[in-house]
Order: sequence, then C-alpha cells, then structure tokens
Amino acid sequence: MAAEGLGPVIGPIVVLMGAAVVAVPLFRRLGLGSVLGYFAAGALVGPSVLGLFTDPDTILHFAELGVVMFLFVIGLELRPQKLWALRGQIFGLGLAQVSLAIALLTVAGMVAFSLPLVTAFIAGAGFVLSSTAVIMSVLQERGEIASPEGQKSVSILLFEDLLIVPLLVVVAFLSPVGQGAGGLGALALALAGLVALLVAGRWLLDPFFALLARARAREVLSAGALLVVLGSALLMEGVGLSMAMGAFLAGVLLSGSSYRHQIESDIEPFKGLLMGLFFLAVGMSLNLAVVAAEWPLLLAMLVVYVLVKAVAIYATARVFGGANLPALRRTAMFAQGGEFAFVLYTAALAGGVIDARENAIFSTVVILSMAITPLILLAADRLLRDPQAALDGIEAADGLHGQVLVIGFGRFGQIALQMLLARGAQVSVIENNPDRIREAARFGFKVYYGDGTRLDILHASGAATAQVILICVDDRRAVSGIAELVQHEFPNAAVLARSYDRGHSMDLIRAGVDFEIRETVESALLMGAEGLRRLGLDDASVAEALDETRRRDAQRLTEQVQGDIMSGRDNMLTAPVPEPLTPVKLISKGEPR
Repeated sequence: MAAEGLGPVIGPIVVLMGAAVVAVPLFRRLGLGSVLGYFAAGALVGPSVLGLFTDPDTILHFAELGVVMFLFVIGLELRPQKLWALRGQIFGLGLAQVSLAIALLTVAGMVAFSLPLVTAFIAGAGFVLSSTAVIMSVLQERGEIASPEGQKSVSILLFEDLLIVPLLVVVAFLSPVGQGAGGLGALALALAGLVALLVAGRWLLDPFFALLARARAREVLSAGALLVVLGSALLMEGVGLSMAMGAFLAGVLLSGSSYRHQIESDIEPFKGLLMGLFFLAVGMSLNLAVVAAEWPLLLAMLVVYVLVKAVAIYATARVFGGANLPALRRTAMFAQGGEFAFVLYTAALAGGVIDARENAIFSTVVILSMAITPLILLAADRLLRDPQAALDGIEAADGLHGQVLVIGFGRFGQIALQMLLARGAQVSVIENNPDRIREAARFGFKVYYGDGTRLDILHASGAATAQVILICVDDRRAVSGIAELVQHEFPNAAVLARSYDRGHSMDLIRAGVDFEIRETVESALLMGAEGLRRLGLDDASVAEALDETRRRDAQRLTEQVQGDIMSGRDNMLTAPVPEPLTPVKLISKGEPR
C-alpha cells in the first residue's frame, strides 16, 4: 500500500532523471554544454512536447532552490572584507551597465515593436536581469570566479539581484489596481530584513554551528547548514528580496567561520542536483504553442534585445577601462535574460501592467535567450582568442628533446626547474603565458610557448623521448587532463604532477601518476617545524615531528584512496580528534595503495 502511494511521486522523478541522464551527456559530447542539454530535456518532457509534466511553474519554484544553494556556496568564497572591496564595482560598473541597458532596451521596444512606454520598460528591465545560474555556472567551470574579470561579473550579478526590489516597487507604483501605496513600505520592509539577516549572521551563526558541532553527528551539521541556507532565503523572499540574495548573504557571513569547509561539502550535493532541476524546469516552461503562433515576433525580439543589451554591456566595459577581448567575452556571457525576469513579469501581470499575451512573449524570449547562451559562449570561446601578435618574439615548442619536460613555468615550476638544472639535467620547458615567457627570458631561462593540454604540442615538446614529465600548471582541471593524456600517449615517461589539494591528490593517485604533491604542503611543513623550533625544541625533535607527520599523512592518504572515504576536501570536523592535515610523503606507482 505504501509502495503504491509512492508511485505518483517517484514516477516523475524517474522521468526527469532519465531525461537528464540521456540529454546532458549527449549535448556535452556534441560540445554544446550541459545547460543546453538540461533545457532540451525539459522541453521534451514538458507540456509542449510529450506532456509528461503539465505544471512546470511548480517545479520551477522548487528548482530555484538550486540557484539559492549555488549562491550560498559562492558567498562562502567571499569574505565580507572582500565584498566590501567590490562596492565600487557593484554600484559603479553594475549600476552603469544596468541603467544603460534598460534605457536602450526600452527605446528598442518602443521603436522596433511599437510597445507603449510602460510595457517597453517592463520588457527591457526584465531582460536586463541576466541569468545568475548560467553565468555563475560558466565562471565556476572555468575557474574564473576569483579572477579580476570574474569579480567584475559577480559584482554586476549582485547589483542585478539587488535591483529586483526597486523594480518590483516601480511595478507596484505603475499598477492600475491600487498597489502603489505599499511601495515605500515594501522598500522599508526589505531594508529591515537585510539588517536582521546581517545581525543574525554577525552574532548568531558561528555560535550556532559550534553548538551543533558538539553533537559530533555529521547529519546534524548538514541539517543546520540547510536550515541556515533555506531560512535566509525564506526571510529575504518574505521581505520582497530574492531568495538567492538571502542565501548569498548567509554564505558571505559564514565565509570566515571555521566550519566553512564542512558546510560547503554538505551543501554541494544538493546544489548540483537542484541546479540541474532548475534548468530542466526552465526548459519545461518553454511554450512551443506561443513560439509557433508568434515566431516572427519572438525571433525579431530575441535578436534585437540580445544585440541591444550586448551594445550596452560592451560600451560600459570599455568606458570602465576594459580591454577589447575581456569586454567582448563579458558581452557574450551577459547578453541573455535570466530567471528573475519571470518574477518581474509575473508581478507586472498580477498588477495589470502587462497582459497575459505580453507576459508569455516576454518570458519566452528570456527562455530562448538562456537556451542559446551556451551556443554564444561556444562561439565566443573559438572566436575571441588572444591574437597571435601577442607571441611576437616568442619561440613556439617544436622539435624539442630533453630528459625532462616541464609543463608550466609559474612559481611552482620555476623552483622545480632550478633543482633539475643544478644537477645538469637536460630540460625543456613549455608555458602558455607569453608574458611569463618574456619575463623568464630576462633572467636567462629559455621557455617555449606551448599548451600542454594538446597532444600535438606535447609531441613537439619532446614528450615521446622524455624520461620524466613534470606537470606544474596551476589549474587542477588542466593538471588532471594533461596527466591522463601523457599516461595514455607516453607510457614510458614518469609523470610527476602538482596537485591543488588533498582531493586532487587522491584523484591523481587513482589516475596512476608516478608522483604527486600538494602545492602548499612543503611550505606548510616548514612553517610548522619553525614554530616548534621557536618553542624551544631541538633539531632532532623537530625532525622526528616532521617524519611522523609525513608518515601519518601518507598512511591516511593511502587509506582514503583505498576506501574512497573523503569528499575531496581537507576537513577536520569529520575526525573526533583533529590531526595534522598538511604533510607530504607522496605515493608512487610501486608503493602499496
């Protein structure tokens, strides 16, 4: 009886997972990205095609939790001091881009589509709110969130999230059904909610997690993390702000907590699953009947709005000192509409500012713009590459031969290279950063231009004859990709890899590299050893402590690889008694695992 009752619940879940499992790998294999795969799968099972789901709006509201948790994790990476440092970009760059885009889109709606002023403003203001889910997913996949350009993108998104409140107030004032009187009250309520969340985060969150940690039950900490995320999101939604903004602020407030890594690892599985569900729900919301009936208008509006918004983004980027290529890349990323447009359009429909047909058309244009964003980004990645002129005076890798091939000449690679050269090893070095190559030449190092992720470059760099290949690049995805490629194509070479953290080390060990080392581990060990000396310990005791730490770390790392008991992050909260987590004996192919 109980099983029969679960059928109506489990059935739709199976359908959604099945559609995603088929579509996402297929689209990724075609080079179109996972987001477009989710959109296509959602459109297929939605009411417009197979009709397996007839109420995508309900699923969309639930799936917005994916965006909420995604923003919470992003907030964990931004300390309040860092966020405060971005205030100039948030209220400078963000305000300028949004204001110019709304103005141009409003004019475009009036001129190109003969929309009344108010309707054109609502349509343009909604389209200006770029997709936080799409853009943050792209930034995270590329590892660009912490870069200067990534920080500018985050600042713009934060301003757009904040903008939803004054836009809803404007809609209330424009409403002919008498909602304008509550506009100022809504703004005051939103400010009060923000203050309440900041106060709770400053004085209550850390003691709250300290209390939960005493229970020494991981599921309790997980429940507490979910409570904080969902409670913050619910509070912000209740005062008229977006749920994503509430979750982001909660993450920022917890970014300095000692429980940050534990919380992040607990939220990660929910975030990924719900983000996929969000994109599926957006695909389901695509009304193909509206597309069939209004396709000339939809196509024209999509092209005009994307191009006009692109002009505004590019112009703002250049005015604020951005170079041509970064400005074009940001334009490609932000040219679409986003999920918060649905909130604005729904409020405008409820207030009588726009009618049902206009709501359907505007919403469909936003969905279509989100669907084509992966294609735009794919084209941008291929077309917007740094010009080859930047390689003037730099010699590309070709016909190199040496005992050792070093891939990457950053801080890590430079130190490793000096050890090899000091004993007369024949070394070839490749690097894909022209500025770094020129800087190396000033100090007498011969470094060749080459991308170690490409097989043809590896052949040209002498990988086929090298006895040892050192992978020293500072991108964990690139390290893993190069290691896999080298092991498959050049099995006779010993592969030595730089890892980002403990989880990355485990991945490399499982991949079978000959040697891996975490990039900060030796410096951390030496720092700890010096601390012991300053406490008065003699050199013998310090050496014994170093050996013991290395031995325990190697043993624990071996056990973790065998049992797969780690989630990929160093974490002291999972152990009843904290142990040192920064040692370094590293495992080779010949050692037991």
